[in-house]
Amino acid sequence: MREYKMRRGEHLEDRVPDMEAFVEEYFGEVTDTEDYEGNDLLVVDDPDNPVFDRVVAGRVEYGSKKDKIALHIDERPAEDVIAEGNVDAAEDAVAIKNDFLEEATDRDAKARRDSLKRSVEDDADAPDNV
Repeated sequence: MREYKMRRGEHLEDRVPDMEAFVEEYFGEVTDTEDYEGNDLLVVDDPDNPVFDRVVAGRVEYGSKKDKIALHIDERPAEDVIAEGNVDAAEDAVAIKNDFLEEATDRDAKARRDSLKRSVEDDADAPDNV
């Protein structure tokens, strides 16, 4: 499960007031919920895009800090998707994921990558359990 933070000055509840409708718009009908660190995330067991096998997404609340959006996508093997003739769906899958995250966080793929790099570098500077 990967968590994505909001752009400075933005709040998830302002950008995505109805998380269930938002997830359904991008991935398909929500079929279940799943617990993740005390938060109920939405599960789409049969996503609209044939590349996606299962999608788990939702709001992760941190009390004193800003909420983040969590997203985990199980994808089918590329060979299977291509063998079924769904090459266009594979291209669409990347766009769907990026559009979903950009609309939710107001950060494009480059900004999310840079943020991820900074968090990894910060973790490397922290001392191990000494």
